[in-house]
Amino acid sequence: MMKRREYWLLPSLALLAAALNGCADSRAHSRGVYLLIDTSGTYAQEVDKARKIINYLLANLNPGDSLAVAKVQSKSFSEKDIVAKATFDHRPSQANLQKRAFNQKIEEFTKDVKASAYTDITGGLIQAAEYLNETNAGNKTVIIFSDMQEELGKGTVRDFPIHLRGIRVMAVNVTKLNTDNTDPRRYLDRLAAWEKRTRAAGATEWAVINDLEHLDRMLAIR
Repeated sequence: MMKRREYWLLPSLALLAAALNGCADSRAHSRGVYLLIDTSGTYAQEVDKARKIINYLLANLNPGDSLAVAKVQSKSFSEKDIVAKATFDHRPSQANLQKRAFNQKIEEFTKDVKASAYTDITGGLIQAAEYLNETNAGNKTVIIFSDMQEELGKGTVRDFPIHLRGIRVMAVNVTKLNTDNTDPRRYLDRLAAWEKRTRAAGATEWAVINDLEHLDRMLAIR
C-alpha cells in the first residue's frame, strides 16, 4: 500500500512536470536572430543601412527572444566579433531596458567602423549557428548583411562542411561588385553557390533581400 506522504507527492510531481513543460513550450516558441555585418573594404560604408534592420528587430522581437549582432572581418569565428547580444527578459520593463542598452552599443559601433582586409563569411556563419543553438530558440535566423564576396586571408581554412540545421539564412543588401556589372553571371553564380552551400549545411531556407523599404514584410521573423 502506498504511504500517505507518497500520495501527497503525486500532485507536487504533476505540478513540477507542468512547469517544466511550460518552460520547454516557451523556448519552442521563442526566436533567435543573429545579424552578421560585413565590414570589409568599401562595404563598411554600408553599415548605416544595417541600423534599419537592427531597429526593426529590436521593435519586433519579444521578451524571451534572442538577438546578436556581429562583425564579418578577416577571421570571424570569434566571440570578440559580437558587437551586442541579449536574450530579452520576460518582464517587458526589463526587456525594454535591454533593448535600449543594445541600441547604445550598436550606435557606438557604427560611429567608428574600421574596414577589414578580408571577409570571413563562413567563420561568421559557424559562430552564428553556435550562438543560436545555445539559445535553444524554436525559430532561428541568420541575416547576412554583405555583398557575399568571401575573401580569406592567408592561412584561414574554411573549405569544409558547415552545419546550419534548423536555421533560416537570409542575405540582405547584396550589393553588386564592379565585376558583376561587367558580367552579371558572376553575381548570380555567387548567390547560387551560397544557396547550395547553406542548403547542404541543413538550412531550412535561403533568401536574398535587397529592397530595404519593406522590412516589415520581408524580414518578418516567424
